[in-house]
Amino acid sequence: MDTYLKIESSWKECLHTEFACNYFKSLEVFLLEEKKRFTVYPPEPRIFAAFEHTPFEKVTAVIIGQDPYHGEGQANGLCFSVNDGLRKPPSLVNIFKELHSDLGIPIPQNGNLEKWAQQGVLLLNATLTVRAHQAGSHQKRGWERFTDQVIRTLSEKREGVVFLLWGKYAQAKEPLIDTSKHHTLKAPHPSPFSANSGFFGCRHFSKTNEILRSQGVSEIDWQL
Repeated sequence: MDTYLKIESSWKECLHTEFACNYFKSLEVFLLEEKKRFTVYPPEPRIFAAFEHTPFEKVTAVIIGQDPYHGEGQANGLCFSVNDGLRKPPSLVNIFKELHSDLGIPIPQNGNLEKWAQQGVLLLNATLTVRAHQAGSHQKRGWERFTDQVIRTLSEKREGVVFLLWGKYAQAKEPLIDTSKHHTLKAPHPSPFSANSGFFGCRHFSKTNEILRSQGVSEIDWQL
């Protein structure tokens, strides 16, 4: 089903063997059936938005989420990000609070993180689709195997990438990363349930820029 293979060319080259695997073909069949019966987010043209905005060779940092937002119109294919004009979800509110505390950047009015993605921040959800209003409904269908390979490929073929691992789910991906040539920054998840236990004060935005600057790589302008 080629409609699900509309992925940016540099990523398609790196990941082409995954698309030929049986698990990915089964995932495609599952998604076709889901779309017949339910609303699926994000819309099909946005499923691979993280890759479209951030080509393989441009990745300098990675933020790992778990699921797309499942509310109407929220998911835009970038983890933690919502479309312009929508109310910011609680975790994103806390991300912006920490950004303000860390770098003094004014808290943005909108929650669309495309500007980060365009500068080299791969905003990667482990699961790339979800059934409307049913969190986790597309987990364990093959997406995690695919996105694990994304992380593994970055680890193998790139150097000096900063991985921001927020929460236990993201931190469980660390074994996929060669930490001898990449950097991992770990903190609790920005959710209201855990942000006060160490996400606030982690200063990951300034630390990412310090690492990039030390490598002679362009810093991220975190202001939206």
